[in-house]
Amino acid sequence: MATNAPRIPSQEELEQRRRLQVGPETVSNQASTDFPGHWPGENHAWNIDHFRETFRVQFHKSEPLDSEFSLIGIDTSIANAFRRILISEIPTLAIEDVFIRQNTSIMQDEVLAHRLGLIPLAGNRNALNWMKWYHRPTEDNQNSGSPSDYNCAVLHLNIKCEWKADGLKLAAQGETDPDKLFVNHSVYAKDLRWTPIGKQEEIFGDGRPLEAVNPDILIVKLRPGQSIDLLMHAFKGIGQDHAKFSPVATASYRLLPTIDILKPIVGDDAKKFAKCFPKGVIDTPVITTEDSQDDLELQGKEGQVRAVVKNAMKDTVSREVLRHEEFKDKVKLGRIRDHFIFKIESTGQWDSEDLFLESVKLLKVKCQRIRRGLDEMNK
Repeated sequence: MATNAPRIPSQEELEQRRRLQVGPETVSNQASTDFPGHWPGENHAWNIDHFRETFRVQFHKSEPLDSEFSLIGIDTSIANAFRRILISEIPTLAIEDVFIRQNTSIMQDEVLAHRLGLIPLAGNRNALNWMKWYHRPTEDNQNSGSPSDYNCAVLHLNIKCEWKADGLKLAAQGETDPDKLFVNHSVYAKDLRWTPIGKQEEIFGDGRPLEAVNPDILIVKLRPGQSIDLLMHAFKGIGQDHAKFSPVATASYRLLPTIDILKPIVGDDAKKFAKCFPKGVIDTPVITTEDSQDDLELQGKEGQVRAVVKNAMKDTVSREVLRHEEFKDKVKLGRIRDHFIFKIESTGQWDSEDLFLESVKLLKVKCQRIRRGLDEMNK
């Protein structure tokens, strides 16, 4: 009696389905096939229990401004959703309005304002979360709100370049070092001064005050007699509105590379093979007696070096190895389609780990919004 039980593919077959094949000029097996109906006799309907069993997270590096981790067992669309949310939908605080009272530097007002807006700001994390969105008045709604302590941070920059006490004398002697001649000749991000208003002093408390993440960012250079006096308003925003609100310097992912050595590569060929990859990808250990006993093709080659894969994750898949005829049938390159290596570099307002967790929360909110919409449609 015939049954409709789903066919169970072998583990080797499943592994091959997960891999993209990288050739000298092409990439094959790119399309996803894990959906119902593609493989006859197999059921690939999405299942939450199966997802829980197969999904994994591996951390490779975890630092406040830089983290790297792997998400294993998810679809490309989900991985890309995290990346897009990280870049454009997590709110941060950035300088939006600049009111210039005096600017006699060589930098134009609009360029100066633009540079100030791009300086990443950081402070007490809880206080920054407490701050609300600022809605700028429009022609249709003039009463939409005004800057206040809960939606606006005020910063000042007031600096003037002057000669040092003996600067003129040193200049007459041929001295050209501005550090010896002038005071305040370079304006840095550390010269920005935050002025708490309303409840901000209480909310920020003893935590980190609002300041530039990197105090050594150079804003402009001055010479004696030149000065800058301006006031800035910083508001909450998202990278979708302007890149200055993006909380990451970069948020990217790549698929895990695979390198399969099909036949032993020994001697000088092994050294040449290793040079085809970035440092640390291929190792060249000496062939031992135990190695020759385990692999008949290595017998009689004891004492020579052979090529082995040390860390495929470091590979950039340059395909350089495929250019050499001697390696044509000895190596196969690929990528794992559901193993995403994420790299997040924070600009400093958020820790890199917190950024990813925040992107998960925002994706969850999006899903709940869609679910509510579908429920309304079905009523």
